[in-house]
Amino acid sequence: MSGIPPIEPYELPRAGELPAPVPSWTVDPRRAVLLVHDMQRYFLRAFPAPLREQLLSNAAQLRTRCAELGIPVAYTAQPGAMDDAQRGLLRDFWGPGMRRSAADREITAELAPGPDDWLFTKWRYSAFFRTGLLERMRAHGRDQLIVCGVYAHVGVLMTAVDAFTHDLETFLVADAVADFSAADHRLALDYAARCCAVVRTVKEVVA
Repeated sequence: MSGIPPIEPYELPRAGELPAPVPSWTVDPRRAVLLVHDMQRYFLRAFPAPLREQLLSNAAQLRTRCAELGIPVAYTAQPGAMDDAQRGLLRDFWGPGMRRSAADREITAELAPGPDDWLFTKWRYSAFFRTGLLERMRAHGRDQLIVCGVYAHVGVLMTAVDAFTHDLETFLVADAVADFSAADHRLALDYAARCCAVVRTVKEVVA
């Protein structure tokens, strides 16, 4: 496979459909950071309109509520037009990737970063790889990570695993992430719930 595959419509999961948690973690606004993962136009373009609109609505609700609670909001975004050394093995799986134009690189308007949000350039699947995200969290005394964005079984899941490796309690927001298919989405939720994160809906996270 090279490049983003066609994405068929599917329904985002509901609370009653989520895998059961292993730990009993709950979000503490004094400890948490929200990560808006790769919500750039390039990555969102492939989604059918109804799925994209629901994803963006849910993620925007999550972002707004986190900001109201004083939870810092962090963003990752690829720089576009990466050369061979920068892109590395990503090219073998995904092709050349996005261009440097705003049409590809911009964070979608529904989730536009504010002046106080944390912005990180993304280089590989994990949001922690060469970004400074972990160091920023440590500096602010934050040891919980809430994750929304795309794609669930690729960067979102790898970020959740990496967060676990750094002893960060992680919450994967099931209806504020999306993927290439319902099966891929479910794979990400099941693995995360079994191995590295608590899986919740937007309403459950911000209740």
